[in-house]
Amino acid sequence: MKRLDNMTMAWGLEARVPYLDHDLVELAAQMPPALKLRENGKHPLKVIARDLLPAPVIDRPKGYFPVPVMKCAQGDFLAFMREILLSEACRRRKLFQPSYIDKLLAEPDLHTTPLQGNKLWHLALLELWLQLHLD
Repeated sequence: MKRLDNMTMAWGLEARVPYLDHDLVELAAQMPPALKLRENGKHPLKVIARDLLPAPVIDRPKGYFPVPVMKCAQGDFLAFMREILLSEACRRRKLFQPSYIDKLLAEPDLHTTPLQGNKLWHLALLELWLQLHLD
């Protein structure tokens, strides 16, 4: 939602995220999981879209719109993540292997998710959420 909000506000547009509609969520909750998971997911949406959109649009690989700080961890942002992941709260939680955290911190921009997100950012964000909401 943050990305959508930032992109649309930059161009003076108003947008809504359709998957947040409670009627749609309730309908999806009633569908059997096997139906929703067919063809690597999103099967019902793809079936509906086949009459509306060309196949290359429906079947294209998932894209990614990176937020720059998630791709380039440096300066104050890197220091912020380092502080979170090396904190006493994070060590006590024992959720992450210290050697893996050290590896990511040593090369913060070289380790990415399959969608090219920064792994260090993902771990720091999770740990920050845990510290804010559970500690």
